Amino acid sequence: MSDLSHRRRLLVLAICCMSLLIVSLDNTVLNVALPSMRRELHASVAGMQWTIDAYTLVLASLLILMGSTADRIGRRKVFTIGLTVFVLGSLLCSVAPSLGWLIVFRTVQAVGGAMLNPVAMSIITNTFTEPAERARAIGIWGAVAGISMAAGPLIGGVLTDSVGWRSIFWINVPVGLFALALTLRWIPESRAERPRRPDPVGQLLVMALLGSVTYGIIEGPAAGWSSGLILGCGAVAVASLVGLVAYEQRRTEPLIDPRFFRSVPFSGATVMAVSAFSGMAGFLFLNTLYLQDVRGLDALDAGLYMLPMAACTILAAPVAGRLVAARGPRLPLLIAGVAMAVSGLLFAALSAETSTSLMFTGYVLFGLGFGMVNAPITNTAVSGMPRSQAGVAAAVASTSRQTGSTLGVAVIGAVLAAGMAGGRDFESATGPAWWIITLCGAFVLVVGAVSSGPWAMATAERTARTLEPPHADRAPAGAPPHS
Repeated sequence: MSDLSHRRRLLVLAICCMSLLIVSLDNTVLNVALPSMRRELHASVAGMQWTIDAYTLVLASLLILMGSTADRIGRRKVFTIGLTVFVLGSLLCSVAPSLGWLIVFRTVQAVGGAMLNPVAMSIITNTFTEPAERARAIGIWGAVAGISMAAGPLIGGVLTDSVGWRSIFWINVPVGLFALALTLRWIPESRAERPRRPDPVGQLLVMALLGSVTYGIIEGPAAGWSSGLILGCGAVAVASLVGLVAYEQRRTEPLIDPRFFRSVPFSGATVMAVSAFSGMAGFLFLNTLYLQDVRGLDALDAGLYMLPMAACTILAAPVAGRLVAARGPRLPLLIAGVAMAVSGLLFAALSAETSTSLMFTGYVLFGLGFGMVNAPITNTAVSGMPRSQAGVAAAVASTSRQTGSTLGVAVIGAVLAAGMAGGRDFESATGPAWWIITLCGAFVLVVGAVSSGPWAMATAERTARTLEPPHADRAPAGAPPHS
């Protein structure tokens, strides 16, 4: 696909960004509608967590499988099926008669979404092969991810107040159908030269690991942390992790190639994605409930309150992409870590939610940090990886994001539920949760500093050489080796 004209390459990028927009937007647009949904569907805090985590959990579980499947049977084919299933799932969600059915239909959405993000990144990686152009394309991709995550509350607020919460699923339909038509017309089919074999055992172990951890965290406050159900979830999670590591190391073509993680930048990008998206998901979950349940705002006003965060993310994301292309990932990662950590600290130590000026300061800082983090994470995760494994490498990065979102809602929701069950009011119950969000930002800062130096970049080069023979075609790095 590198021989495509410049105009067609830009069109391919636009199509991929449209798919990312609807998948990522569904992660956050639902947050601001949670109080309205809870009233109509008579749901608990745990029920609200599941409306979000059912989506992100299935996404995280299937992304790697779909990335490798697309490399094997055809990227355009899987991408087309994904758009169709996602649109269908969105329509079903809009007519869900109960909370249980809504959760089921959210999983249908997620199956389609899992076919989009890693495949789109693989298409981009194989379309933009010149290093600087590729870095700019990934920067735009990262900007769209950040923009959709941050703009979700505002869009959700407008739709919930004007039409109702069901309308938040309608917006996916025209965008998805338009992207589908453009895909059939403009995106050529492509496959990996040496696709890897399916790994059903590894896939089942990944699903068991993520599912048991998420279920245990969400249901822990209600069931009791020492109950047989929660202890059983812990046992399944440990057994799945041990089994996954042992099994994958013996396979010639594993679902997740352990050699990827010999690259410090790749491993760092994985950790930072989990940390940043955990912080973002928890941040939105807490603020949405606080603004509507404690301050008494309606959905639209709650979305407008969080507009400074969305605006800063929108402004910072393309700047981060240009910084990565020009100077490498280090500077935007450091800015992101500092901004997110300081924002969390304002809420954890100074109770910023009780002061409108401090709260807006926290929103601005968090939006700046989150806008800065996406482009360097995405670029670092796929830079230097062989194009024959582009789908899998991109899927690992996307899985880390969705896993972070899943854990963020699960952990923050569990901390909040446990605090309120102990008789504390909402504001005092959120104290430990804000410290967790602060630590997420600190992790981005520390890991970003360690994983972007010369030593770390050298490990990436060594890893790339072990993944493919010297004559093989590798995806060029998007930044200078010693940025």
